[in-house]
Amino acid sequence: MIKSAFKKLLLLSITLSIVIVFLASIGECGEAGADYVATVAKWTSYKDVYSWLENNFVYDYGRKGRYGKEPLSPAEMFRLKKGACYDSANFVIDALNRINPGYKARSVFIKNKLGPPHHWVTAFTVDGKLFIMDYGTSASWEAMRGIHGPYKSLSEYEDFLFSLRIRGFSVDDVVYKDINLH
Repeated sequence: MIKSAFKKLLLLSITLSIVIVFLASIGECGEAGADYVATVAKWTSYKDVYSWLENNFVYDYGRKGRYGKEPLSPAEMFRLKKGACYDSANFVIDALNRINPGYKARSVFIKNKLGPPHHWVTAFTVDGKLFIMDYGTSASWEAMRGIHGPYKSLSEYEDFLFSLRIRGFSVDDVVYKDINLH
């Protein structure tokens, strides 16, 4: 009888522990999302997004070249403060469109003629002019990093990329593409 009661108590303890850990993890995700939304609600322009990236974001080499994978959610990248180019582009798109839907932020895929890794950036408009925000670069592609523009078209940005001398990178194509369709 005592062994049976002990087993039931042990099983109950293990079950409660699992439930508590699960609920705690949900709370953390919820808080990160709330922090992200609250922070972005205070931002007033694309410069705030860039400033946050400049002061907080670290390139995650572990996620480099993981094409075909979903990008981190903007709230998760905000919490982790790290990611790859597609995580950064996804974050920037969401943040810019929350701040001002008139930015019409969208993803741009840059195909590397030399093969993977390829690259993702964010295009947005200010006063009818095209800008590119690129903050998801590794140290070796740092020359791409920044806010570029204004441009009249994506082909002008492509010309800028052609002007860069980056080891392991040569522009093959620059196109608007849904980031979730790697």
